[in-house]
Amino acid sequence: MKNLLAITLFLISFASLAQKPCEYTTNVSDSIGTYKTTKEYMIAEKNFAGTASYIFFSLAMSDGMPLLNVQFIQKSKEFIKAYCFDENSKIFLQLNNGKVITLLHIDQENCGTSLRDDNGFDNRITVGTFMFMKDSFADLKNSPVSMMRIKYLTDTEDYILKKRFISELNYEIYEPETYFMQNIHCVE
Repeated sequence: MKNLLAITLFLISFASLAQKPCEYTTNVSDSIGTYKTTKEYMIAEKNFAGTASYIFFSLAMSDGMPLLNVQFIQKSKEFIKAYCFDENSKIFLQLNNGKVITLLHIDQENCGTSLRDDNGFDNRITVGTFMFMKDSFADLKNSPVSMMRIKYLTDTEDYILKKRFISELNYEIYEPETYFMQNIHCVE
């Protein structure tokens, strides 16, 4: 009995250590409602032939509803293809345990905003907000994500999520495979 109790306490303390403390960039509560969002976290990065793209996630809680905010940034001196989110857009997360989690885009079309920087690069920033399906949290807490598929308005893109990488943009270390395992508790 003592051994079982000791093992249980060890597993609980180990699980709590795996989660990162929540860092919120927004945490507002007023007469209209409540909204909080976590710090943005890089999930994918591609740099090739003078063109770069970055995908950032942040988790949000809006009046008790957990959401995933996605920011897709493209940078190039060449033509930048627009990736649009619409009411049919979805994110599919392939977990290491074989399950697929689907997130649905809110009904708001967005094809991004184009900006030109001081170095002559065109930048397109596209943002989207996705809703979690019921009962998907338990799987996201317990299994790493190996692949992500984003269904845009006119295209579908697959991204293999790395276990760990050092960003060429800011030289920080990211662990996208375990992003949800470490952060989903921030919006429960």
